[in-house]
Amino acid sequence: MKENLFDTIAAIATPVGEGAVGIVRMSGPEAVEIAGRLFRARSGRPVASFKTHTVHYGAAFDPASGETADEVLLSLFRAPKSYTCEDVVELSCHGGIVPLRRILNLALQNGARVAEPGEFTRRAFLNGRLDLSQAEAVIDIIRARTDASLKVAVQQLGGTVSTEAQNIRNLIVRVLASIEASIDFPEDVPEPAPGEVAYQIETAAGLAEKLLTGWQRGRIYREGALMAIVGRPNVGKSSLMNALLKENRAIVTSIPGTTRDIIEESLDIQGIPLRVVDTAGLRETSDPVESIGVERTREQLKAADLVLWVIDTSEPLAAEDTGIASMLEGRKAVVALNKSDLPCRCDLAPVQNALTGRRAVKTAPPAGLGLDELEKTVADLLLAGEVSASDAALVSNVRHKNALERTLRSLEDARRTALSGLPLDLVSIDLQAALDSLGAITGETVAEDIIHRIFAEFCIGK
Repeated sequence: MKENLFDTIAAIATPVGEGAVGIVRMSGPEAVEIAGRLFRARSGRPVASFKTHTVHYGAAFDPASGETADEVLLSLFRAPKSYTCEDVVELSCHGGIVPLRRILNLALQNGARVAEPGEFTRRAFLNGRLDLSQAEAVIDIIRARTDASLKVAVQQLGGTVSTEAQNIRNLIVRVLASIEASIDFPEDVPEPAPGEVAYQIETAAGLAEKLLTGWQRGRIYREGALMAIVGRPNVGKSSLMNALLKENRAIVTSIPGTTRDIIEESLDIQGIPLRVVDTAGLRETSDPVESIGVERTREQLKAADLVLWVIDTSEPLAAEDTGIASMLEGRKAVVALNKSDLPCRCDLAPVQNALTGRRAVKTAPPAGLGLDELEKTVADLLLAGEVSASDAALVSNVRHKNALERTLRSLEDARRTALSGLPLDLVSIDLQAALDSLGAITGETVAEDIIHRIFAEFCIGK
């Protein structure tokens, strides 16, 4: 990101397209001055006289020609009490792309430059308003697909992960300070006992491990999960998918092999952003089109976080059923005993090994049977028994997870060194490495190229 923090930046801050309102945002040392050239207040007062956190009605105009570009509202946020900790001006106009571009171009012609992706939030980070984990939460909020996903992101923006990382850091710093004080002032500060050092290190490691325990839940809330619906042809996979979606998305007929390609939809199951794929029925076929669908089903089966295996209990098991059972070995799966509203003609003994230890739910979409229980079972399996996002800090970012894992490795090295009888200055090396890893979460020790990659994911204007 080629940027100069002394520049004043400008960008359209609302989605491109038609809407009721669009916003052009400016931030930097000349934001107020540039706005003063472009904005004519109905009150007749100059922009420079406006107080912070006030909104003013008027018009945006071209200072070269005097031509009005649009009626606007000007919102002013003076430094340091703004999103970027700089002077920020937002011009709210009618939400068409033409007036937005016109006002943006006027800002650029009068001294601003186009903001890079994520540059507003990057300035908030560099100016100390947000740490790096909080900045990353901003994009998670924008991309949240469920209320639970949003809750996790908002908590991170509020500093829950940062606070926990700081608590771990404080414990490590305390141990490190006692060791280094004894090294620097041996006559005045006694060397801490190795057992006590190891105990304090274990305490810090315990906090890091606790923070990591929610990683899988956090990842699923942030990134979503993939559930593949599999089964032999005509067992009711498409009917079950339509029932979960509460709409007729997949074609349902009594003809086996109707679904020949992957059908994918998004679904919110108890706060989990779930990608559900209805797959072609798994069977041997000479139809070249259906064969391609079957092969894609096998690929989805490998990629899925969870498999929903559908069995038609109104018919005897077929060879295809036992073949699917063998494919599920080692995979997380839920079994839908479908068409359970009809007389049961299915002996499950041949696939009992595949059913052992797995949750089976009786379903019948036309009758509405078992759908609530199925949703609960899916959520329970994906979240390892914790169905909803809690108020506790939840690690959802793989970068944070990796940093915590590096922290734990360094703490374990430090603990072993302390108990081995080696000089305590060697423990200090491992403890400092742990601090550096924790600092990567908040951005204190992260490399510039990583910061660049993080903010490059943002949209322009945020």
